[in-house]
Amino acid sequence: MSFPGYPFTPQRFEVRPGIAMSYLDEGPRDGEVVVMLHGNPSWSYYWRNLVSGLSDPISGKAYRCIVPDHVGMGLSDKPDDDRYEYTLQSRVDDVAALLRHLGITGPVTLAVHDWGGMIGFGWALSHAAQVKRLVITNTAAFPLPAAKPMPWQIAFGRDWKFGALVIRAFNAFSAGASYIGVERKMPADVRRAYVAPYDSWANRISTVRFMQDIPLGPGDKAWSLLEQAGQRLPEFADRPTFIGWGLKDFVFDRHFLAGFRTALPQAQVQAFDDAGHYVLEDKAEVLVPAIRRFLDANPIA
Repeated sequence: MSFPGYPFTPQRFEVRPGIAMSYLDEGPRDGEVVVMLHGNPSWSYYWRNLVSGLSDPISGKAYRCIVPDHVGMGLSDKPDDDRYEYTLQSRVDDVAALLRHLGITGPVTLAVHDWGGMIGFGWALSHAAQVKRLVITNTAAFPLPAAKPMPWQIAFGRDWKFGALVIRAFNAFSAGASYIGVERKMPADVRRAYVAPYDSWANRISTVRFMQDIPLGPGDKAWSLLEQAGQRLPEFADRPTFIGWGLKDFVFDRHFLAGFRTALPQAQVQAFDDAGHYVLEDKAEVLVPAIRRFLDANPIA
């Protein structure tokens, strides 16, 4: 199957026995490494324009872009619960395993979106020295801000059995996000690409499990990891950081942006009143060159 704007050749890695992770490895092997981590319910397709803009030497300096599809997402395997524990810790461990497999032990730029922030900064807890730059788009790396109520749409999938049933039976979360996650309507073929990996009950397992794993308190499995990431986030304030933010995101809104601004006060921020959760869809023509300029201006020594 081909996807518009995604002219890449995904590779596969057995991240756990019998479970393959799909990932992109684009750009020169000796290029500065940019690790891009997606969230739910998207996949590496979210990063396609940035991968094209950074990995192509025609545009100037070329970067090596490593972009996994988390297990259960995108083109990766989608195992049942008896073969894989769908938790934040599993995601962090998978990223670590992929980077070990690729021999990436040196400096990286960490680019994150949605759950990718929690996964990426969870990985960074034990790999902080490798993280030299940050690119942050509509995500979190700390618990839900006190002033931010949990949106009912997320609670519906997280806490209600009926909500989980609707998501798995009708692909409600992925399909819905492709409409409400943008301010500029996605072309039909792009929207189909976003939802294509989630074409059956079995293949939608991770879209539900991600929601059910959202940590809101100490009783949740992912809480400790998220709490640690939030506490240590200010330690990254000395890294060059670019933040691109869609202010129409009903989940990762101004409250979350304010949290990043507080923890990372030197960050370069571009926030858009007319962009939503999938900010790289709404503002690719602005953000891709801006991120390239940011990376070019802050080379890894």
